[in-house]
Amino acid sequence: MDEPMIWQLVRRFALVSVLAFGGANAATPEIHRFVVDQLGWMNNSVFANLYAIAQAAPGPNVMFISIIGWHMAGLSGLIAATLAMNVPSSILAFGIGRVVAGMSASRWVTILRAGLAPIAVALLLANGVVMASAAYQTLLDGALTLLAALFVFYSRNNPLWALLAAVILRVGVAHLTA
Repeated sequence: MDEPMIWQLVRRFALVSVLAFGGANAATPEIHRFVVDQLGWMNNSVFANLYAIAQAAPGPNVMFISIIGWHMAGLSGLIAATLAMNVPSSILAFGIGRVVAGMSASRWVTILRAGLAPIAVALLLANGVVMASAAYQTLLDGALTLLAALFVFYSRNNPLWALLAAVILRVGVAHLTA
């Protein structure tokens, strides 16, 4: 028996929610794995486009999950995916935060925090690799990804300059080759 899409969204995003150290962006490789590779709900291109729309819009990074829910099941999917991604992790973070606050002087809390920081950074780096792979469709896309990453890493300018330059270049190339 096929499980309704709403329950699939709730089950999948609730599980990712409690395992997402570092926020929604850190969970993107896992989300990509089940949305694109495992379940085939969308292809790499659609996934990258939905991610880009969510990242370009003002608001929290978790909006990406809402857009996936909307894409899969309309407004009810948007609501289900958003709640499934936010409610379990919020309850867990609140509970753990209360426990840790009471043990802040503990050596184990210091060790745990020091151990989780590199894991969160690694998950964010994995997100970058997954998204670059999903967005990579042409050599120009790969070059733009690399140049934007170098610009953000080495310059002190706002990353929106890289975004603007990439959009102008990509639109110009599309116009010339059409």
